[in-house]
Amino acid sequence: MSDTLHLVCPHCQAVNRVPVARLAQAPQCGQCHRPLFTGQPVELDAAALARHQTRNDIPLLVDFWAPWCGPCRMMAPQFAQAASQLEPQVRLAKVNTEDEPQLGAQLGIRSIPTLVLFAGGREIARQSGAMGAADIVRWVRQRL
Repeated sequence: MSDTLHLVCPHCQAVNRVPVARLAQAPQCGQCHRPLFTGQPVELDAAALARHQTRNDIPLLVDFWAPWCGPCRMMAPQFAQAASQLEPQVRLAKVNTEDEPQLGAQLGIRSIPTLVLFAGGREIARQSGAMGAADIVRWVRQRL
């Protein structure tokens, strides 16, 4: 493994090179100077998802959801809590399938909420249904 990682900024989408040793030291984006990790999931559209999926050297966990979905709304605080536990080893993101219907169709999202774990630009695991924070963290760690 390299001693530096490429990390996509959740704010400006710039790709940053960060030494692995500095991951736990709250690294900031070289372009916009905002934190690369906030302990909160990042809202992504199709273009930003593609960038995070292919340019991040850390795994990406995406929650596909919709505002009208009760279980999605129930899981949202649990997913945010999981973000605070999994970052900076994993980037957590949310994609609103109402705003990005073509993305849901392209990825074969049949029900929501659905969690999809990407590593190295590829999907490595998928789980449908609402989960608690501890279950999300455990599920991710078991697959990495």
